[in-house]
Amino acid sequence: MQLKPVTHIIFDMDGLIIESESFYKRILIDIASQYHKEFTQAIEKRILGTTEKDTAKIFLGELNIPLSVEDFLVLYHKKVAVELQNPPLMPGVERLVKHLAKNNVPIAVATSSSKQALAIKTKNHQHLFKLFHHIVCGTTDPDVKNGKPAPDIFLVCASRFEDKPDVSKCLVLEDAPNGINGALEAGMQAVLVPSKDIEPDLKRATLVLDSLEDFKPELFGLPPFDS
Repeated sequence: MQLKPVTHIIFDMDGLIIESESFYKRILIDIASQYHKEFTQAIEKRILGTTEKDTAKIFLGELNIPLSVEDFLVLYHKKVAVELQNPPLMPGVERLVKHLAKNNVPIAVATSSSKQALAIKTKNHQHLFKLFHHIVCGTTDPDVKNGKPAPDIFLVCASRFEDKPDVSKCLVLEDAPNGINGALEAGMQAVLVPSKDIEPDLKRATLVLDSLEDFKPELFGLPPFDS
């Protein structure tokens, strides 16, 4: 697939900027085990990148767990508040974000997290997150009507850059197939850095990388890293 020049970059957060997916997996395995159910990779793949409500609906429906979405989210939020106090940064992300900021490339975050979860997960990484022009939280943002894999969050995110770029000039960096599908539906190019324990459908992504350490900005017409 031919790569086209872009002017703006939109980052996913969980599994792309911070290593939080393993923590979420542990939380969901624990909740499932309380009801003697197994949280499978197939369910995990469906959930990756979705809003909290969609996560709850898929999880409860697939495992036939007798909890309401509201009761599940109360339990889920309590565990998130404990488990996700200080998730580590993913390899290559700090170098890339600082490089783009230094070269005045507009960058933003489009995360399915809630605003409350964002605050918990990013409190020890503010030196990095302050470099983003804005952050859209899909679970709690009233303008995001449908979560990933719908394109809504990416269209909202692009519209909040000061110069309101054309969607074709936006590049999305994602770790989840749901996010890739949403970005492509929005008319954007999408780079997939897949989670290690998930077998993704690689066919739709514009480019697939093992790590953000392998990302070359010049492939998309952006300033290269200093040698």
